Amino acid sequence: MQHFKTLSAYLDYLELPRPEHPMLSVFSAIGDGFLPCPKESSPPITNDCYSISLKKIVKGNLNYGRTKYDFTNGALIFIAPRQVLQWDESVVYDQKGFSINFHEDFLKGTELAHQIKKYSFFSYSANEALHLSPKEEKQIESIVENIDIEYQNNQDEFSKDIIISQLSTLLKYANRFYERQFLNRKELSNDLLEQFNNHLSEYFESGYFEEHGIPGIEQIAEQLSVSQRYLSDTLKKETGKTSTEHLQLYLINEAKNILLNPNKTISEVAYELGFEYPPYFSRLFKKKEGISPSAYREKYKLN
Repeated sequence: MQHFKTLSAYLDYLELPRPEHPMLSVFSAIGDGFLPCPKESSPPITNDCYSISLKKIVKGNLNYGRTKYDFTNGALIFIAPRQVLQWDESVVYDQKGFSINFHEDFLKGTELAHQIKKYSFFSYSANEALHLSPKEEKQIESIVENIDIEYQNNQDEFSKDIIISQLSTLLKYANRFYERQFLNRKELSNDLLEQFNNHLSEYFESGYFEEHGIPGIEQIAEQLSVSQRYLSDTLKKETGKTSTEHLQLYLINEAKNILLNPNKTISEVAYELGFEYPPYFSRLFKKKEGISPSAYREKYKLN
């Protein structure tokens, strides 16, 4: 897989103009201009840059999870260094919007270098972009205009601090708007939880747990066509529990049913649920229920 260590090399590959700054590029078509068109398709590649882009689709569809959504109001997409990128010619973007790319070293020695790693939306898939309302889009565009002014002007000793300050503001607004999106997509969140539990049930009923062990969250997220981080964030916002906590809740609920069968030992129950070590199952059960599996069985045994 091809990897680009510098911003210039990455932009050259995309067939885009070289940057005004060796570690920062700003392409903006908020007014009357148009964004330059990158190459139409690419095999998987990686680079050492962050990317923040506002895109509008004029042809083709992108999925948000398993559901198609209208991107005509703009989709804000965040990409972190070393994420695998790949695209083809099936999706055509309007040449409006903006694209900000900056090398991770551009942030060295700044507070944003640490803060940016806390923004989970940089871990989301492109199909989990931030969908902006027209009002939100204007707010983001005003910040980008300030960044573009500093970028296009003759840069001085204050330019970098001003640009980083504006980038920090942009990310804070994005974080706020993602909170709004999670709240507005309550129905999607509920559907995601239902799909999550359905997949666990299918795994369990097929004997997958006992044969292969407990499936990982990343594996389940892949089956749901979302990223691991997005799955956990969505469930956390809606239910107060992370995907790992929901997985544990499912396991404990199944354990309660199996424990009522007096013919199975505690170890057999643990193995059936995919636990490699029965003592870990017992500790988790007691942590969640306040009593041990054997005590639970004794308390609720069938007469």
